[in-house]
Amino acid sequence: MTRADSGQNRPRKGFPEKRRAILEASRKVFGRVGYQGASIDVIASEACVSTRTIYNHFENKEQLFATVLIDSSEQVAAAHEAMIERHLGSTSSAAGLEDDLVGLAKDWVRPRPEFTDHFAITARINAEGENFPGDLHDAWQKAGPLRVQRTLAARLARLAERGLLHVQDSELAAQHFVVLISNTWGRGRAGVDALSDDEIHEIAATGVHAFLYGYLPRG
Repeated sequence: MTRADSGQNRPRKGFPEKRRAILEASRKVFGRVGYQGASIDVIASEACVSTRTIYNHFENKEQLFATVLIDSSEQVAAAHEAMIERHLGSTSSAAGLEDDLVGLAKDWVRPRPEFTDHFAITARINAEGENFPGDLHDAWQKAGPLRVQRTLAARLARLAERGLLHVQDSELAAQHFVVLISNTWGRGRAGVDALSDDEIHEIAATGVHAFLYGYLPRG
């Protein structure tokens, strides 16, 4: 048993609570030191549970990492889907289209502190992709980025059906939108984390302007 479990006054956690604590602690540790640098002992200490408790929930570190990655990706995807619906769900006229897209872009670019650990993990995967199993990489893409892309593509397709956009390939249009609003070149190592509200607005507005140049209907 770890030191974290030894306190007599520590409240006992039920099965769901322990699992949630393990997942939250694992996300922090994997985000901080990566898969290779993380250990079950460190995760147990962070979660205030014993290593035995972790192995009661997960077979090994690989299964724990896979569960953390997919669970976290689904949370991020759900947040982005809500964001897309909030900004584009009621867009019905050309007059409000650009403002709605800029609003979406600003929320998309703005850092989300609650997902810092998740994006630290995915940054490591992108940098060290060859060290991760292909099936895990595919599962992550399906649970997160591809799910969000499909949701955005479907919303852009609906806007096209209303005559507000000219879209032949909605998934490609979704890719173009994300790339155009995510341009932080020349912003330094800190990237979006160091951007002011004015800078976020500038990135969002110029990206949306470029997107609309290619996707507005031509008379």
